[in-house]
Amino acid sequence: MGQEIERKYLVKNDAWRHEIASSSRFLQAYIAVADDRSVRVRIMDDEKAKLTIKIGSEMFSRSEFEYEIPLADAKDMAAGATGIVLDKTRFNVEHQGYTWEVDVYAGVYKGLVVAEVELENETDQPPIPDWIGDDVTGDRRYSNAVMANQDLSRELLDGLPPATR
Repeated sequence: MGQEIERKYLVKNDAWRHEIASSSRFLQAYIAVADDRSVRVRIMDDEKAKLTIKIGSEMFSRSEFEYEIPLADAKDMAAGATGIVLDKTRFNVEHQGYTWEVDVYAGVYKGLVVAEVELENETDQPPIPDWIGDDVTGDRRYSNAVMANQDLSRELLDGLPPATR
C-alpha cells in the first residue's frame, strides 16, 4: 500500500519560476468521489495516463494506489467524469532537498496557483520557500476532488491577490 503525506500551500508570487526542474500538463478527471475516497484518471502531456485511488479522510496523509493505464482508456474514462475536468500544468521545483509541485491551473480555475510538497514522514519540516503563502493543507476547498465536483472557482479565485491572477 502506498502512503501519501503532503502539505499544500497557496503561492504568493512567481519567484519559484527561477527554480523549475521540469513541467507537465495534466488533465485530471474524477470517476468517483466520496468523503473518504476518490478514483481519478490523469492524462499527462496527452502521452501517458494513470489511474489513482486515494482512501482516507485526512487531507495530510492518505493511502494512495496509482497505476499506469492505456491513454485511450484514460480518455474514455475522462469523457465520463463527474463534474469539472481539471486542467493544470505542474512544475517541479527543487528547493533545499525537497521537490515542490507547483500547479498552475487553466480552464475554470485559471489564476489559481497551489504548491504541494510530499513528505516521507508526518513530522518532516521542509524549509519553506519565500514564494509560499498560506498553508491550505486542511482546507477541503483546495482538494482537487472537491474542486472537480463543486465549482468553487468564484470563491477560490476572488480571494486571490491581483499579482497571482
